[in-house]
Amino acid sequence: MDLSDPSSSITLICAIAMVVGVFGVVVPMLPGLLLCWAAVLAWAVLAADGWGRWVELAAATLIAVAGITLKYLWPGRNLKRSEVPNRSLLLGGVLGVVGFFLIPVVGLPIGFVAGIFLAERMRLGTNEAAWPSTKHAVKAAGLAMLIELTAAGLIAASWVVTLVVT
Repeated sequence: MDLSDPSSSITLICAIAMVVGVFGVVVPMLPGLLLCWAAVLAWAVLAADGWGRWVELAAATLIAVAGITLKYLWPGRNLKRSEVPNRSLLLGGVLGVVGFFLIPVVGLPIGFVAGIFLAERMRLGTNEAAWPSTKHAVKAAGLAMLIELTAAGLIAASWVVTLVVT
């Protein structure tokens, strides 16, 4: 790879952004899927030649839209079925953000679980009643992360295939 060539430099920067994006799905506070899609967009506009770049951008866009849609619909449906109210999720989200700043990185999941548990404890009255709702919320958050990670991985993989093929 000739880094004096602007196209190669842009491709390298986009590859780094893609890797950060895939890891960003797992690391709280990084827009992982969006970063992967933006890396493909930047590569298609700034570095690539030919019609393959537009096919790749279209594929990445479809994958990103499907991932974002599924990320919210599928876990949300499971939470509605298990009757976890939005108020509990909101408190979990707020305490997750607070936890992220109090205990970097690991504070987000700790705060999220604590927030859900506290909200459900207040709503339902006992620890035994609050725990099943908390487990459902944690499973839904894990499913959302898995969906986003899969979409980011698919975008990265299709981009690498496009780089090799074109």
